Amino acid sequence: MAMTHAGARRLPGHAETLESLDHALREVVRREGVDPQRDPDVVRRLAEGLVRAHDERSLTGAVVPVGDVEGMVGELMARVSGFGALQPLLDDPSVEEVWINDPSRVFVARNGRHELTNLMLTQAQVSELVERMLKSSGRRIDMSRPFVDAMLPEGHRLHVVLEGISRGFSAVNIRKFGARAQSTA
Repeated sequence: MAMTHAGARRLPGHAETLESLDHALREVVRREGVDPQRDPDVVRRLAEGLVRAHDERSLTGAVVPVGDVEGMVGELMARVSGFGALQPLLDDPSVEEVWINDPSRVFVARNGRHELTNLMLTQAQVSELVERMLKSSGRRIDMSRPFVDAMLPEGHRLHVVLEGISRGFSAVNIRKFGARAQSTA
């Protein structure tokens, strides 16, 4: 069985269940007119309701059980209201920086040391993440403006270089600014 970011075991069929619930959640969010980035609490309630309903249906054998309900809600929140596959890295206080120069090579910096993660994205996922991040900042990127610097809602600095200007893929860098103790001496 695959492991989640939190270390809980995933049941067989997890990926398919996640995709199905993601589609259902996005449909409800659209129908209700909820802005997922402005109203994450509403999205969380909707996600919890969908996951609970799915888990109840699993008792009849109609669908596979979720296993880790909170983990599934977290994954749905990252996909719909957060920054998808990058959200666990952004939530991790030990990660200082995240960069993508190729969708299959996502790096982080922890304690000043660079690490290659096991996260592999597609170009479409990177493009969708960039679009979502820039939307949250009010900025845009296109061939007339192929570089952009922006601030994410959490205060992280985002730098993006558009595909075609960089080496075949959009280059993304997110620098997190954590709280650090300051000496007044």
